[in-house]
Amino acid sequence: MPRLSDAVRSGKLVGNLQAQECPSRDILKHVTGRWAVLTLIALQGRTIRFAALKRMIGGVSDRMLTQTLQTLEADGFVHRQAFKIVPPHVEYCLTPLGQGVAQHVRILADWIEDNTGEILSARQGGAAE
Repeated sequence: MPRLSDAVRSGKLVGNLQAQECPSRDILKHVTGRWAVLTLIALQGRTIRFAALKRMIGGVSDRMLTQTLQTLEADGFVHRQAFKIVPPHVEYCLTPLGQGVAQHVRILADWIEDNTGEILSARQGGAAE
């Protein structure tokens, strides 16, 4: 009997996040991590160099941004363009697949920003009406 992850990879099934062995869980983890969300949003609609991207995403270390970009690139969400010049010049942008996921992540981020006051009130035991 073929494994679920093999069936999903072959295109015979769609992902099922509720299934423990489904590879869609890894993708969800990659896309919804704090640095991934912020990176996807920062890359929306633009091509940008590493240092500028790091400045846009307050608090991210070089190492975490590098790891995040590598993971998103491996998943097909980010395109990395290295130019063979001195000094080295590398630019990042979203692929069409990355644009799609960034739109959805942006909706979640916008909702969080819009509801931050209510959420903070709930944390403090206030009535959220």
